[in-house]
Amino acid sequence: MAQSEGSSKRSSAAGGWGALKSCGKHLLGSRAPLTGARALLKANQPDGFDCPGCAWGDPEHGSSFEFCENGVKAVSWEATDKRTKPSFFAKHTLTELRGWSDYALEGQGRLTHPMRYDAASDRYLPVSWDEAFAEIGATLRGLDHPDQAEFYTSGRASNEAAYLYQLFARAYGTNNFPDCSNMCHEASGVALIEAIGIGKGTVLLEDFEKADAIFCVGQNPGTNHPRMLGDLRRAAERGAKVVVLNPVRERGLERFADPQNTVEMLRGASRPIASHYLQPRSGGDMAAFRGIAKVVFARDAEAVAAGRPSLLDRAFVEHHTAGFEAYRAAVDATSWDAILDQSGLTMDEIAAMADVYLGAQRVIATWAMGVTQHRHSVATIREIANLLFLRGHIGRPGAGLCPVRGHSNVQGDRTVGINERPAAAFLESLEQHFGLAMPRQHGHNVLAAIRAMRDGTSKAFIGLGGNFLRATPDTPVVAQALASCRLTVHIATKLNHAHLVPGAVGYLLPCLGRTEIDRNDQGKIQIVTVEDSMSMVHGSGGINKPASKELRSEIAIIAGMAQATVGSSSIDWAGFAADYDRIREAIAATIPGFTGYNARVRKPRGFMLRNLAAERVFETATGRANFSADALPAETEHQAAQKTRDTYVLQTFRSHDQYNTTIYGLDDRYRGVYGERRVVFAHPDDLAEIRGRLGDRVDIVGTHDDGITRRAEDFRLVPFDMPRGSLAGYYPELNVLVPLSTFGEKSDTPTSKSVLVTLQARAAA
Repeated sequence: MAQSEGSSKRSSAAGGWGALKSCGKHLLGSRAPLTGARALLKANQPDGFDCPGCAWGDPEHGSSFEFCENGVKAVSWEATDKRTKPSFFAKHTLTELRGWSDYALEGQGRLTHPMRYDAASDRYLPVSWDEAFAEIGATLRGLDHPDQAEFYTSGRASNEAAYLYQLFARAYGTNNFPDCSNMCHEASGVALIEAIGIGKGTVLLEDFEKADAIFCVGQNPGTNHPRMLGDLRRAAERGAKVVVLNPVRERGLERFADPQNTVEMLRGASRPIASHYLQPRSGGDMAAFRGIAKVVFARDAEAVAAGRPSLLDRAFVEHHTAGFEAYRAAVDATSWDAILDQSGLTMDEIAAMADVYLGAQRVIATWAMGVTQHRHSVATIREIANLLFLRGHIGRPGAGLCPVRGHSNVQGDRTVGINERPAAAFLESLEQHFGLAMPRQHGHNVLAAIRAMRDGTSKAFIGLGGNFLRATPDTPVVAQALASCRLTVHIATKLNHAHLVPGAVGYLLPCLGRTEIDRNDQGKIQIVTVEDSMSMVHGSGGINKPASKELRSEIAIIAGMAQATVGSSSIDWAGFAADYDRIREAIAATIPGFTGYNARVRKPRGFMLRNLAAERVFETATGRANFSADALPAETEHQAAQKTRDTYVLQTFRSHDQYNTTIYGLDDRYRGVYGERRVVFAHPDDLAEIRGRLGDRVDIVGTHDDGITRRAEDFRLVPFDMPRGSLAGYYPELNVLVPLSTFGEKSDTPTSKSVLVTLQARAAA
């Protein structure tokens, strides 16, 4: 039953008994609670599997319980005894299923058999693996050019699967690699490569034990990576300042009750996390950090004038950075009026953040999609890096840059070659090792792939996991793009909406999940590997019985398609599928940092890929860490909205019972919403005004001027603590409002956190 007010039953703290009750609920809901519970004891363990949830790192000194509430949801979701068999598809047409919710579709359970779309009956019909591979191969070979095919990758694919996938696509002849990272942390990769020479963070998990201050920007760990809350809380408990910048006041960043702390649970207690909680306007983070820098420069000038030591790390700036003077000039040229208006913060709030920054000897900055999904996201991340450079907070213990990834192996996939703009050195290494010419022309990212399929210049889509239709912007456009293809292939564990818009030839190929035992033809159990947000690479081996005897591993499916498409004269695809050690040997031979891969990954907790930036070696054009001197945006969406009556800035985010596009349930207890998802959050004063004009239920209408009408229908208004002029709601339901034609500068990341909309009264049914 939906609550009358969205905030009436918010949890008092993240974690606690609510988390334990949720774990029990989801384990029981899987109808295989013992299997799920057994599996959890092996989650994130040296002799177990990597949690299929987030990419937060595993501690070197791990415990027997290295999982969180969302890990329980992910494991029970996969370990369910529910099955989507051929008999299910015999009962339901795809036209009917398109009317089902995401939650209902995935609630049918695990896919069990390879299926082929039959247009005459509008149903998926069973097919043999050999028949599937043969037709997929023949269709790909029949395209006019390999660049007419798109090879999409979900961040849950293992390093081995991703490496084999990119090898298949490149042996076929294309660099078209639309990837889930294009929609989330692409801006982080672009910005960090420019700033420090590598598109990754520079910290280890252990650095959180040493930091004096942690700036947590545009993220909600309580829902998206709950294990991070434990590290933030421990930091707070030993006196570190945790500064949060988030337009929405999220419970998980305020207080946390550790479910593994028996005394705390018995007392019903919780501990605070954030020492400072600032709520900038959406898109205002760059201005906020520019303001901190302006205060720092002013105080430094005062100190030097008074004969005191400089507040900056002059040695680091002089010996390890480039562009300092231009950056300082940009800060000086930025007015306080611009900073305060764009950020939505007060002078006192910015000064308080500067106090924390200057009072800390070791500073970590972390961020997620609240930073990366704006037009100016790359410039914002460069600004965060600028601030850390000023006092040398990079390349030493307890300090550094930390983009927090979502999917469990999205960082690893990029490391092993999933990149539409590959480095020449990588292609040359592949050519030398395999004796095959590799394509050199840059390929498509997600937005380019959608446009190409929409326009008919791409005619095939291969999806290695994920839910492409629901993860992407402009949902109706993407549906039309997929349906217009000559071939669609989806490798998946459960049914989702992307599978319901097949091309002329459409395949649904079921694969093993992360928690399941993977045996080769000789019965040998195989392991795969993943890379977390801290560049740690570790092994993963499932323990559960496969959901169906028909299931094949992602690697086996990729190998089968590759063999049918390009043949085995140059690459022994079957040999790779039979022994994953051989794939790791190929990775070690072609990618720096993986020497001794097979031995190193079998050690407890794996190994760290060398990160030169963390050693203050910067592989940039200057050979130094680069300051940026970007001006603030001429106008953010928030500023634009203020000029137009009844226009708001919408951001999309996840509910607590959700991970990316996977819906585990219909509750969001940290925000006080139960049993529904079609809600839109607003400041109470805005909400009162909206209700006075429009009533309690509204349609949300996009205002982007490109001739396309975008409308999300029938949403309930919910009050929440957030800036005035802001709205927020869940994706994928609201992705219909995110234009394909607006994207991040340099990154092409969808602008899902800054969508201009109006509200209209819900027409009577």
